[in-house]
Amino acid sequence: MNSLVLHFSIFTPIMKKVLILAYDFPPYVSVGGLRPYSWYKYFNEFGIHPVVVTRQWGNKYGNHLDYIAPGESDKTIIEETEYGTVIRTPYKPNLSNRLLLKYGEGKFRIIRKAITAYYEMMQFLCFVGTKSGLYFGAKEYLKDNDVDLIIATGAPHILFKYASKLSKKNNPPWIADYRDPWSQSKSRSVNTFLRKWNEFFEKRYIKSALRIVAVSDFHSNKISSLILDKNIEIISNGYNPDNKEAIKNLKQNNEVLKFAFVGTVYPWHPLKVVLSQFNDFVLLYNDFSFELNFYGINKKKEVQRLINSEFPSLNSLVNIYPKLNNQDLFKILAKHNVMLLFNDYCIVGSKMFDYMALQRKILFCFSEEKGDEYFNFLYQDEDVNKVNFKVQEEILSLTNSGTIVKNQKHLLETLISLSEEFRNTGQIKCETTNTEIYSRKFQVEKLSKIILDVCNKNN
Repeated sequence: MNSLVLHFSIFTPIMKKVLILAYDFPPYVSVGGLRPYSWYKYFNEFGIHPVVVTRQWGNKYGNHLDYIAPGESDKTIIEETEYGTVIRTPYKPNLSNRLLLKYGEGKFRIIRKAITAYYEMMQFLCFVGTKSGLYFGAKEYLKDNDVDLIIATGAPHILFKYASKLSKKNNPPWIADYRDPWSQSKSRSVNTFLRKWNEFFEKRYIKSALRIVAVSDFHSNKISSLILDKNIEIISNGYNPDNKEAIKNLKQNNEVLKFAFVGTVYPWHPLKVVLSQFNDFVLLYNDFSFELNFYGINKKKEVQRLINSEFPSLNSLVNIYPKLNNQDLFKILAKHNVMLLFNDYCIVGSKMFDYMALQRKILFCFSEEKGDEYFNFLYQDEDVNKVNFKVQEEILSLTNSGTIVKNQKHLLETLISLSEEFRNTGQIKCETTNTEIYSRKFQVEKLSKIILDVCNKNN
């Protein structure tokens, strides 16, 4: 009698390997670096092994000078972790950056601008400039390693050129990730020649991208006005769920009412108007103590000068702190009571998502009152009717995350109301809900599906 032998096989899905070109990446402190870091952190949970190619970063200065500070080694540093692989390429400042580091911002301005302009133009014609290290690092890795896909995140958008070249030479498809517009950005539209120069190279390199993703509908509309033949999928920013978990047991402080603002102050932000209402509040309620804390802002000197000259009553109440890494900053912010958020209209930045994850009331300024800078920087856009200028307000309402302040009069009324609540309860109540879809992990899962679809079709 013949025996029947059964053979059982266990099929384990093969991880797809994705090469990520990301100039901004931790430990450098920037909002732009958090997006690719979330890919690196969570891709493996969705069947993808990430290989990040970035540059060597340090946090020596705690401000914008870290962007041009030299790397720690002239050799490529490769890190293998539980999440994936990080390749940190050497970085040497160019002459413009070395002059700035040595002599400060007041010296050799014309020379520095000329050198910067030279590299900004020439990097598209040949492999020069401080960012080219990522191309050579990725090229070296691909000599001995196969990958299933390349994804480049810009800015800087020169990474799209590198991804296109690497894809053509080594055959894997590539995806372009827009954190910001390229040729349609305000800085590159100051004159016709500069805009046309960037448009030429944007169309040239994006042509070879198999997919395009962007952070918002606003960015998608800007890109599609130039790139006509490709669909653009939205992968928004979000909050880090690990940060939310780390501060879940931290309580807001109950001694002094603390307000916080984090990050970049843009020209259309009503900072002066907001400070004026805090100042008026002090004059009305000088027996009530509070703090208005700024973290990692780009206009420290301007804010301090404004307070000294126009709002001296705020001098002892306003504090300005340097940049901190995201995890440390999150723990500090958790002890605050209210988060200050300015209206960016059609743009939804990472800041709002981080605020929501903190479970602290958001003070949104303003829904109705618009300054002149708003019209100068945003409203004159030819695509203004194609985007939602209320997207921040809609998200805040959906998640019940805070107070939508109409104008400066309403702000003063709100400050009075918050002070009374804090006097009575020692805290500011916040009932944020429905935030899960705004986590970076949720967005990484969406991006993973796109990547796996591309990889499967390519095979």
